[in-house]
Amino acid sequence: MEKITLEYPVEIDGQNYGELSMRRPVLRDMLIAEQKGGSDLKKESVTFSNLCEVTPEIIQALDMKDYKKLQAVYSGFLS
Repeated sequence: MEKITLEYPVEIDGQNYGELSMRRPVLRDMLIAEQKGGSDLKKESVTFSNLCEVTPEIIQALDMKDYKKLQAVYSGFLS
């Protein structure tokens, strides 16, 4: 589990998210994203919401600088 501190916290439904925790991916996460369909970015955001155990709306509300942090952590899991 990797903790990611957000530089630009997100508030959804009155709850503030200043940090996310991303777990290591398993094949099931990829299959779930494939079933949802859509663009590669859509699939990636679904995967990140599963790995961080938050709703897709939270991932979609992230500042791009913070989203890049998620991408870096995810890439680190795969290398």
